Amino acid sequence: MHAMTIKVGDRIPSATLMHMGEKGPSAVSTDELFGGRKVVLFALPGAFTPTCSARHLPGFVQHAEDFRKKGVDEVVCLSVNDAFVMNAWGKDQNAGGKVHMIADGNAEFTRKVGLELDGTKFGMGLRSQRYSMLVENGVVKKLNIEEGGGFGVSSAETMLDQL
Repeated sequence: MHAMTIKVGDRIPSATLMHMGEKGPSAVSTDELFGGRKVVLFALPGAFTPTCSARHLPGFVQHAEDFRKKGVDEVVCLSVNDAFVMNAWGKDQNAGGKVHMIADGNAEFTRKVGLELDGTKFGMGLRSQRYSMLVENGVVKKLNIEEGGGFGVSSAETMLDQL
């Protein structure tokens, strides 16, 4: 069954994601991530891929302080990769302390929000579409979904303007 695409006003579905803890990969629930907080989440098709590395993640790393000044508790980067890959990419991009690198390795969250991307013809399996969202206490307040592989509406700059 295909999930309906999440929209503004919807609650974030419960899902278990992974991130790199001090002792290795550890689980983090969407309830922990989004409950009682203001979070900017941006998602992308893959760590280390060209547009994501050159433009998408760096914008959020660069503007992390601007988001905090506007009352955002955390900026989260999500991709359908594993926690090891997300951690390595975060280090490569100097995201430490700025952007929380979250792995949706089994695409559980991505499928539940209806934003999956079929990358099988590129040998990439099921991935996430490129999007950004503002979530306040588990409810989607803003949602910017890129059309057809583009990059623009999901940028850090667009999200900053929406805050």
